[in-house]
Amino acid sequence: MEEYKSLKITSDSGGVYNLILNRPATLNALSPDFFVEFPKALSHLDENPNVSVIVLSGKGDHFCAGIDINSLKTISSSTAASDDRGRAAERLRRHVLFMQEAITSVEKCRKPVIASIHGACIGGGIDLITACDIRFSTDSAFFSVKEVDLAIVADLGTLQRLPFIVGYANAMELALTARRFSASEAKHLGLVSKVFASKSAMDQAVLAFAQGLAAKSPLAVTGTKAVLLKSRDMTLERALDYVATWNSGAVISDDLNEAILAHSQKRKPVFAKL
Repeated sequence: MEEYKSLKITSDSGGVYNLILNRPATLNALSPDFFVEFPKALSHLDENPNVSVIVLSGKGDHFCAGIDINSLKTISSSTAASDDRGRAAERLRRHVLFMQEAITSVEKCRKPVIASIHGACIGGGIDLITACDIRFSTDSAFFSVKEVDLAIVADLGTLQRLPFIVGYANAMELALTARRFSASEAKHLGLVSKVFASKSAMDQAVLAFAQGLAAKSPLAVTGTKAVLLKSRDMTLERALDYVATWNSGAVISDDLNEAILAHSQKRKPVFAKL
């Protein structure tokens, strides 16, 4: 398995793989290396037939403290390299799009990605988790859409994804104030699905949850993720037509036959890898 500077990949039983932010000394701040390595790692996991579910977590005491200062320096230097403001702006735009693509790779991954959050989840950490499919946290975790306090507009996906998760008004308030909010409030807002008393309790529960997903039809799981994400940007009529077209090509499968047979035989279905 490929080695990364900013990440670590481990595997658990039942098709569950862990993608770990692996810079604990910097509170897993998102470095220039991260933006190169993260989409590559997700692509490799997506293409691996042994991978059914991916759990995204952070090593050390915190999930993610936001973007690393070196990333900000890279952005700053890209604009300072030219006296031409137009060309400097174009370089900056390309760099931001490059970083956006790294975060969006979570949604482009066919497999479900579960965020397992403890400690700080700030700035770029919010960008990451809002791109994930499901989010869990410890009760001591805390969150902040921090960018406005750094005199910048959050530009890696939080402002686009958070309103779909917590509602427009809540997203506006959190983004404008940059205030810190608790795991309990995150649960109330719908940002996280469940809150656990300790990291060990969360790790056990997330693994069991992920293994449960991994045991389901991979065609149904990946299809459900794809349809939900696509439907977010469609009218109801177009979204219904899209899922009808999707199922017309995918519903008649060996997975469907196995699910029906297993139900009639009162056993757990066994599906082929994707």
